[in-house]
Amino acid sequence: MAKRIAAYVCRGCEIGESLNVEELCELATGDCEADLCRDHECLCGDAGLELIKSDIREGANTLVLAACSPRFKTDEFTFDGCVSERVNLREFVVWSHEPNDEDTQMLAADYLRIGIARAKKAEIPDPFGESIDKKVLVVGGGVTGMAAALEAAGAGYDVVLVEKEPQLGGWAGKFAKRFPLSPPYRELEPVDLSGRIAEVEGNERITVHTGTTIQEIKGQPGQFDVSVKANGSGSAFRVGAIVQATGWKPYDASRLGHLGYGSSPDVITNVEMEELIAAGAITRPSDGKPARRIAFIQCAGSRDENHLPYCSAVCCRVTIKQAMVAREFDSETEAYVLYKDIRAPGQYEEFYQTAQDDPGVFFTKAEVVGVEKAGDYLQVEAENTLLGDRIRIEADLVVLATGMVPAAADGEGVRRLTDAKAIIEKGEAGAQLEAAKKTFEELKHLEGTEILNLDYRQGPDLPVLKYEFPDSHFICFPYETRRTGIYAAGCVRAPNDSLVCMEDGAGVALKAVQSVELASQGTAVHPRWGDMSYPDFFMQRCTQCKRCTEECPFGTLNEDEKGTPLLNTTRCRRCGICLGCCPERIISFKDYSVEIISSMIKSVDIPDEFEEKPRLLGLICENDAYPALDVAGLKRIQHSAFIRFIPVRCLGSINTVWVADALSGGFDGILLVGCKSGDDYQCHFIRGSELMGTRSENIREKLKQLALEEERVRLEQLAISDFEKLPQIINEFAEQIDEIGLNPFKGF
Repeated sequence: MAKRIAAYVCRGCEIGESLNVEELCELATGDCEADLCRDHECLCGDAGLELIKSDIREGANTLVLAACSPRFKTDEFTFDGCVSERVNLREFVVWSHEPNDEDTQMLAADYLRIGIARAKKAEIPDPFGESIDKKVLVVGGGVTGMAAALEAAGAGYDVVLVEKEPQLGGWAGKFAKRFPLSPPYRELEPVDLSGRIAEVEGNERITVHTGTTIQEIKGQPGQFDVSVKANGSGSAFRVGAIVQATGWKPYDASRLGHLGYGSSPDVITNVEMEELIAAGAITRPSDGKPARRIAFIQCAGSRDENHLPYCSAVCCRVTIKQAMVAREFDSETEAYVLYKDIRAPGQYEEFYQTAQDDPGVFFTKAEVVGVEKAGDYLQVEAENTLLGDRIRIEADLVVLATGMVPAAADGEGVRRLTDAKAIIEKGEAGAQLEAAKKTFEELKHLEGTEILNLDYRQGPDLPVLKYEFPDSHFICFPYETRRTGIYAAGCVRAPNDSLVCMEDGAGVALKAVQSVELASQGTAVHPRWGDMSYPDFFMQRCTQCKRCTEECPFGTLNEDEKGTPLLNTTRCRRCGICLGCCPERIISFKDYSVEIISSMIKSVDIPDEFEEKPRLLGLICENDAYPALDVAGLKRIQHSAFIRFIPVRCLGSINTVWVADALSGGFDGILLVGCKSGDDYQCHFIRGSELMGTRSENIREKLKQLALEEERVRLEQLAISDFEKLPQIINEFAEQIDEIGLNPFKGF
């Protein structure tokens, strides 16, 4: 169907008082070739909306709405069956620039040109239309997995629960007592999961597979094909979303020889202490005698850059619990707790206070420097104590409070295995390939490294953070991982107690439900919620360079034996990073493509060199940078009127051809603004800002080809809260370009 473009200019919110609206309307129907243009005093009001709807009934199907930011009035300005392009005249123009000024008018005109240029090229996406299965797979039958299964079932969804052990319950099922989870938070509570297990096993919507492991998972959200194995036989089924709740394992205490582990059987871990408690008596492993003087060493390997840099959250409370249990078993037992810090958040302070009030439990801040055998006892030596002196404690038993490690990862081994696979798949030559093959053979059977066994080009399990927890965008989207439709919860996501793990189970169930429902609608999950577009590949020009399959943060693309990308549509988060990295420009979305953005860039009116009005291009991330500039506008913070901003889905989606087009077309400078990368990254697409940084070499090469200064292109990363900083960056960049001078390509 032919496009009929209707443009509308709102006069409200000071737009009509600050701009020549008649001139904008003439531009729209003149040079921009819109079929019609109307202005209105309040476009979002009932009369304004009826004006638009009337034109739609008369055949208008492509709408350009020049009014407030597209982050406002989204419901009002959404019209079924129409391409709707928003032009931000309020925040980006009249609220951040001088009213009735020549440069402000030119700015508004350019934004209108940009909006109409996009509207001409963009098409309404067709939703993914294949059949979707809404069943949820929960991997792990501990407290998190059982909570997730029950919550998903309670919401009306069928669940398959897979647990590798012969029974449900996980670690919690092995413990006799737990610290209090209910008021007044002072008394220990017994652990009894029988009722919870019965509830899961008796739920008609939940199918439980115990003693079962996953052999392989193929496919994509809504179409995951799962193969499992139990007792030597296999079976298969299809699910729509996956919850990984595979829990934790204790840190390897064999690495803590400096604390006596391995040199004496009477130095044990907190998990081994739980086994003694469950057996009903706390005795010395060396001779079976009662242990009446027990030293607990906190942060054993935790908060230590040589071991676990992080705090495992629950170790302090576990030690307090174990000390109290030891006192319950034998009132003459003495417990000595040597800690770096005691962490008992919230109501658990009452629990800590109860232990402090016990005369048989002694707490002191200390750095343990050694544990040695001294006759029939162990001698624990500590310094920097609250007493000020180096102290020695004689103990029958030493308990190391080791931290939690996610069961989904195996530290350095995982990284080495992933790197080796990448080298093998790329077919690197010579010694590097041989070393990779050797590493692969050594590590391929590592326990815990292949739980999900995903058939993904980028690896069999979830990517991990630097602490080896499956990647979750902890800033913005808890439970999210880099694998769309697969969510991490409980101690596999972060160290937690059982109460928080149950809350995780409820939260992750909602994520799984959301995923299957959006997949059934053909739309994306976070952060581009509701986006129906997906990438289209013009394979005739594909060179099998593998950049798209390697750089996609979400494992959307597999590849065949030749390296040709194979699209899994519902894995896609619609970030456009594949579009940005493709040197042949074969990837596009119906409403976001190299051609669309290029046409928007080229639509800007570039004054000649004699007018001495520089033109700067801002390619700005829609997730943090665009909202930050919006807020600056709301607060009436002014920025240079010489820059034109075009939003991009992610900084990583910027194709270098846009930079080349802008510079060769006469733009004097380009400002690239995206989300923060790094340890506390805020990039909604995980690696987009980081990838843009690595691609800067390509941009520098383009500048060299054009014989232009490198300073003409500037990359900035900021948070959504940096709304005061962004206008400063813009103005500084404008001043810098003014010093460099106008682009010599201007006018050619």
